[in-house]
Amino acid sequence: MHWTNAIAMFILIGSGWKIYNDEVLFGWLHFPEEFTIGGEAQGALQWHLFAMWILMLNGLAYLIYGIVTGRFRRMLTPIRITEILSNIRDALRFRLGHDDLTRYNGVQKMLYTGIIVVGILQVLTGLAIWKPVQFSELAALFGSFQTARLLHFLCMTAIVAFVLVHVALALLVPRTLVGMLTGGPELDERPDPKLTTAAQDASR
Repeated sequence: MHWTNAIAMFILIGSGWKIYNDEVLFGWLHFPEEFTIGGEAQGALQWHLFAMWILMLNGLAYLIYGIVTGRFRRMLTPIRITEILSNIRDALRFRLGHDDLTRYNGVQKMLYTGIIVVGILQVLTGLAIWKPVQFSELAALFGSFQTARLLHFLCMTAIVAFVLVHVALALLVPRTLVGMLTGGPELDERPDPKLTTAAQDASR
């Protein structure tokens, strides 16, 4: 799911930049054509819609999996401000440790929770922009078509920022790169001798 989302987001961002260039929101901002996907605006739109369905279906499966298995509750909570600030200080000093790769630190919890919310908002604003008549109630939720466009653009910016921070944090803790490529860290399934001894003593 991680890499499917990553590929879909890469296509969405590149094609979205091309669509944006065709009708800019900010006159001073244009994205370099070599960083866009789709050729002409119509081709970019087709790529954008193609990747949108992949992201929606994969994202829905990820949300269902995270809720049903309890992964979100286990991995993303609790979020403590003090832990986040401590992690940021460690990262700025290039001393960010991560001894247990099966647990997220405060910054990771905040970023992953935030990007889930941003992803949902990105899909909703995208639908409102794509079919403003068919999804008129959804479009009305954002006030206007231009407001939905602006929110869609801001969410894209947040996703790009997340990717940059995500990669930077992974490079600070190189062991995480292996887990990202193999599907997770290797776990020691052997029981802790101290816990085993304590359990035996308690049963006597």
